[in-house]
Amino acid sequence: MNREHHSWHSPALGRDMHMLVFGHAGARVLVFPTSLGSCHEWADRHMPEVLGDHLANGWIQMFCVDHVQGESWYAEQLHPGARAWRHLQYDQYLTKELLPFTAHRNPNPFVVALGASFGAYQAACLGLRHPELVHRIIGLSGFYDIKRFTGGYSDENVYACNPFDFIVHEHDPQRLGAFARQDIVLAVGGNDPSIENNREFSKRLWDKGVGNALRVWDGWCHDWPYWEKMVRTYIGGHD
Repeated sequence: MNREHHSWHSPALGRDMHMLVFGHAGARVLVFPTSLGSCHEWADRHMPEVLGDHLANGWIQMFCVDHVQGESWYAEQLHPGARAWRHLQYDQYLTKELLPFTAHRNPNPFVVALGASFGAYQAACLGLRHPELVHRIIGLSGFYDIKRFTGGYSDENVYACNPFDFIVHEHDPQRLGAFARQDIVLAVGGNDPSIENNREFSKRLWDKGVGNALRVWDGWCHDWPYWEKMVRTYIGGHD
């Protein structure tokens, strides 16, 4: 299996960022780590092997991305607005640096944003902020209201990072049409503490005419053995 490591100094973030790449062709899958994980996390958990046939056949190429969670949402010493601003800089890194890098290496136009736990929020945030760039969102055991990290505080920066809120107030027909063309999968365990947030997020999307596949699995399911099964089930789209 092809495996590559890449890094560069990000102008958007003012720091070095790393990425692992698996596979040689296919849909470009951006993989976000869980809380305070790294770009090595999915490899350490043998997830490329879980998707080995998809990678070997050139159906997908995985780009396991780095994060700045410790400088944004998990930086509790910072004002919530400053945490959100750092996330928006990360968004610039993803859209202006990382995605063009992936496109240069792999011209496949189809982009998937994938993540589990906190990574599911990051996948949904990128995909719904930029529906023209992301064609499928796969969130596994996610929680999608970022105000959970701000004590309920919101301002224009927090709002811009919160798909749970901004989807409700989106009225632009072009953006709503772009959302509706996305394939959105929200997979979560029925006993996961985030189940009600997933149900409400799914409802808010449907209320705006944005179809999505809320898939509730039996049990808690907030762990890697379940995410292995979920990603196998949904990597090609909702069932």
